[in-house]
Amino acid sequence: MKYCCGEHVELALDEAVDEFEVAPQLTKLESVDKSEFVCGYCGQPAVYIVANE
Repeated sequence: MKYCCGEHVELALDEAVDEFEVAPQLTKLESVDKSEFVCGYCGQPAVYIVANE
């Protein structure tokens, strides 16, 4: 599972496909406090979760 900002969502999706060879699940963080999660690429507040399950 990767947390990412809007700028890095395509990179996170590409990496998940390369790693797991299946389409990942993309979930937008709306119902939680976004300040709890940061982008794994740049440290900005996360907007999406990219997961393989």
